[in-house]
Amino acid sequence: MSDKEIKVPNIGEFKDVEVIEVLVSNGQSVLKNDPLITIESDKSSVEIPSSFDGKIKSVNIKVGDKVSEGDTILIIENNEEIKEDIQEQFKIEKEEEKTQTNKETVVNNVPKKKFIEKNVFEVSAASPKVRKFAREVGVDINEINGSKRQGRVVESDVKNFISSKINKLTEVKEVKPKKIKSEFSHSDFGEVEVKGIPRVKKLASTYLVNSWITIPHVTNHDELDITEMDEFRGSLKDMYTGEKKKITPLAFIVKALVSSLKKFPSFNSSIDDIENGKITIKKYFHIGIAVDTPHGLMVPKIRDADNKNISYISDELKTVSEQCRNLKIEKKELFGGSMTITSLGGIGGSFFTPIINFPEVAILGVGKSQKKQIFIDGKFETRTMLPISLSYDHRIIDGAEAARFNNDLKENLGKNFAYKLAI
Repeated sequence: MSDKEIKVPNIGEFKDVEVIEVLVSNGQSVLKNDPLITIESDKSSVEIPSSFDGKIKSVNIKVGDKVSEGDTILIIENNEEIKEDIQEQFKIEKEEEKTQTNKETVVNNVPKKKFIEKNVFEVSAASPKVRKFAREVGVDINEINGSKRQGRVVESDVKNFISSKINKLTEVKEVKPKKIKSEFSHSDFGEVEVKGIPRVKKLASTYLVNSWITIPHVTNHDELDITEMDEFRGSLKDMYTGEKKKITPLAFIVKALVSSLKKFPSFNSSIDDIENGKITIKKYFHIGIAVDTPHGLMVPKIRDADNKNISYISDELKTVSEQCRNLKIEKKELFGGSMTITSLGGIGGSFFTPIINFPEVAILGVGKSQKKQIFIDGKFETRTMLPISLSYDHRIIDGAEAARFNNDLKENLGKNFAYKLAI
């Protein structure tokens, strides 16, 4: 009996590279040139084959190890008796493969091409190119029955495997994302403090993740000229005291949004029953307002905003915001909205990508207004411009409709409409 060491050969650029696959295990029989391991550098991956026929006695490396030329991969038994047995087995398998070519077997009355079972390896054999393709599409190549000799997997096998999985997705009710665990703790790098996440944020996280995963978000960015609206807002006075009346710009935006929702009813809808092809068009106008609180973001509703004037909405905005900050808001008031407005104007910033408040289909993000030089009628004028970011559900709203919606908001907050919103 003679034991042979199979070592990493001269592999050029492959020095101190990672083993990404071990294709054999103890006790397996292999032929000369059968792949044993796959190594990968920054540029490519390579399979290292066996130098002999024989039976594997011990595998000396594992996935994740770093190897270079001369490192021992495994030890193989290489006596004449074992070689003859393996070569005879190979001849039998080759004959079986010929007899099976183009034959079909019927499984559950469905004709299918018969795949040759893997008799030599417990894992699938494939070229580095096919293995890389499988990794890129997130497929474990060892789950695939290869259609080539000795169960070798080719690219078409990977594609067919993916197709079969996709066909079964309709039967899967919930797909949980894989959790990635770091190799190190934060405290390994310095002092840390572990604090509890506020309850409001923990509750909101579930809805945010669901919204982001289930809704195909698209965001349109634009700027609204609110010069006249802002001037009009600054001129408002209390009819009894004559003092300047403080009306938040958000109250005007709420009224402008209601006006646009009436013109574009698909924005005031929900498609939580999309599986059955149903869309719910809402006849009410309950506008959600994202409120920043010490406990986390909360979204109370301004109910029936279409029936309230600017002054009343402004006062109600202050009331519900205070209730949220003091956790006095009723739970029901956080649900049943038409569309949500999230404003960063009081903090700063311009454009962003707000996440839709499920089961709504759109959300309006508002930035901080700025005075800019705008070219109008052949000359530059100083105008007050308001940046907006409209995120919408692309399953029900397309880009053209979103652009028209933004244009309508421009008109509603423009010089010809701003004063009407106050009525």
